[in-house]
Amino acid sequence: MGTRRRERWVGRLAWANAVAMGLVVLLGATVTATGSGFGCGESWPLCHGRLFPPPTAEGIIEYSHRVATLVSGLLLLVLLGLVALERRQVFARWEARIIAGLLVGTLLLQSALGAWAVLAPRYPPVMAVHFGVSLTVFASALLLALVLTRGDVLHALRAYGAPRAVTRGAWALLLGTYAVVYLGAYVRHTNASLACVDWPLCQGRLVPELSGAAGIVFLHRLSAAVLTLGLLALVIRLRRDAELRRVRPDLVTSSMLALGLLLAQSATGAWVVLSRMSLVSVLGHAAVVTVLFGVLSVLAMQSLPSRAAMQEIAPVVRAEQQLQTSRS
Repeated sequence: MGTRRRERWVGRLAWANAVAMGLVVLLGATVTATGSGFGCGESWPLCHGRLFPPPTAEGIIEYSHRVATLVSGLLLLVLLGLVALERRQVFARWEARIIAGLLVGTLLLQSALGAWAVLAPRYPPVMAVHFGVSLTVFASALLLALVLTRGDVLHALRAYGAPRAVTRGAWALLLGTYAVVYLGAYVRHTNASLACVDWPLCQGRLVPELSGAAGIVFLHRLSAAVLTLGLLALVIRLRRDAELRRVRPDLVTSSMLALGLLLAQSATGAWVVLSRMSLVSVLGHAAVVTVLFGVLSVLAMQSLPSRAAMQEIAPVVRAEQQLQTSRS
């Protein structure tokens, strides 16, 4: 097998792995939305103690989620094995090693939390963390696919660096999104999604009674609004800087895409409420936030400095600056 053919297979496997991890998240959301969490009883990894699930909708949905997690894990092992054999230089970069380790670690943690949800009482805080970990698994798979297929381009772009305010803002938005996601998952697992049956108001008021389920829902909505304003500020900051737009189009594109997804997330959140939690709206809400978290992860990674690339490109940058100075 030639080098180019091997590289194509690595790229295909990497993107297939990212898609598979995304499907795992959506299947997990389907399990929650359909109440199929105990479709296999209190048996794990088998289903009611058997290799195949019973012919019930709940059992098939729950078992499909487990099988998808297993298949995605095996796909990841094949991918990492092929990379280790054929593309050792990829892991010479610290970000590739961290991303691969994070992906393996969070996938194992996701499986452990899934088993806990079946074998132990269902604690809403733990179930909310389970969804957050699932998003981290998908984001790690997406970043790994980008590093394996577009690593050189992304690395070169990072050589130009980014203002500290942009880096801090990108990471604050990523962590803030995780907090908003956790609150949303907590709302879902405490069955508080319809504590506010209207949108954007809650119980007909701008600020409802803050105790109980309505308070949790209001906190989730308020944190999402703050997150939107923060991302909008970052987009404006990037768009106003002509030089940054020229040398760092990846940051501008990622931030604008994230803003669009965040607005879509708010729209699907309204859809969930107004449709009284229809299955399509719940899955749409989960799908959008999954992609949003992945895009914000790319933005955060690309905002970090690249010392090695800076050393490689520094002579070129200095030459361009000297040329501009001489012309002026």
